[in-house]
Amino acid sequence: MSTEPTIESLSAVTVATHDMARAVRFYAALGFIKRYGGEDSGFTSFHVGESYLNIVLADPVTTWSWWGRTIFHVSDVDAQYRRALDAGLQPDFEPSDAPWGERYFHMTDPDGHEISFARPLSKGE
Repeated sequence: MSTEPTIESLSAVTVATHDMARAVRFYAALGFIKRYGGEDSGFTSFHVGESYLNIVLADPVTTWSWWGRTIFHVSDVDAQYRRALDAGLQPDFEPSDAPWGERYFHMTDPDGHEISFARPLSKGE
């Protein structure tokens, strides 16, 4: 008797860029830890908890439109917001508490990929 396989975790999210140096600097400024590649590479990988955020250099004629949002859980949403501001980046809005039980804010990377930083609210918040 065989059992059906189960999906166990998310390994990585990969987004495209036309300017690897700009993308690497953006994510590094937000505190992402580079594990592979870099500003002169065609592929860069950042460690995110037990997963990865990958960036691949796209052909200059490749275009994309809004595809969704990648959400990163952080230890302190307000501190992450301040880190973004201190790096000269512009989040879409200030951190707020959502009715679904998270504190969060969104921002858009230089290539138009929407990202969100969030933290589940404890029952007392």
